[in-house]
This record gives sequence, C-alpha cells and structure tokens, in this order.
Amino acid sequence: MSVNSISVEILRLPHASDLPLPEYASAGAAGVDLRAAVNEDLVVASGKTMAIPTGLQIALPEGFEAQVRPRSGLALKNSIGVLNSPGTIDSDYRGEIKVILSNFGTEPFIIHRGDRIAQMVVARYEKVVWQIATELSGTVRGDGGFGHTGR
Repeated sequence: MSVNSISVEILRLPHASDLPLPEYASAGAAGVDLRAAVNEDLVVASGKTMAIPTGLQIALPEGFEAQVRPRSGLALKNSIGVLNSPGTIDSDYRGEIKVILSNFGTEPFIIHRGDRIAQMVVARYEKVVWQIATELSGTVRGDGGFGHTGR
C-alpha cells in the first residue's frame, strides 16, 4: 500500500538557516519533527509555558491543515507537553510556526538549538455544511456523556 504525498512550500527564516527541514524519523512515521530555532539555550521552568520558534513558515494547499503534536519521548521522559494540542495551522496562515511547550514536571527543562520539540502531521479536511434538523437519528449510546459507555 502506498501513501499519497502533496507538495508544500516551506520558507526557512534566517534564524533557522542551518537547521534541517522537518523530516520523517522513520518510513512509517506520520509526523515530521519540528526543531527549536533558538540562538541560545532556553529554560522552561517547572509549571511554565513558552512559545518556541521553529524558524519555518509554510503554505499549505487549501483543504489541508498541519497539526502540531507532542513528542511522546519528551512527554514520558521529561513531562513536556504541547498546549493547544493538536495545534492547527490553517492553509491561509503564513506566519512562523511556533510550538507552545509546557513543563508539567518538577525540574527545569532546557531547550537547545535544533532540539526536536514537537511533531507536525499534515492532514486533509472537509468543510461542514450545517443542515438544521428538528430531531437527530438515535444510537445505542444516545446522549450519554463522558464515561457513559461503561468501558
């Protein structure tokens, strides 16, 4: 089975000129790694949040979004998460991609230039056309909320 690909324009800003472009870490990876385009080490203190620059801008085709997601290794080993996750980059956004990192751990976390800080998945989406209804079709679950399935 082959995977489709799309062409996406990318602009590397001057503060990221020596960093590699986002790349897939393995043949089966869904996301590309985003790297920190910082000029000096940054410390994210315990309980604090920072927007980390990547030095990249992209031009997604209409009908696509990019989702910025946490890296599982940073989450497990350092309690580092990406707030607003997944963060959506819309096809009409042309600013620098920044990653909102939060330190949920008890120790400061140091970010070095070029560190892989998040992953980005490009995905197709559909636009919704709302249809006003007077009643919705029924399901076994119905209007049961969180934990309602009992599993």
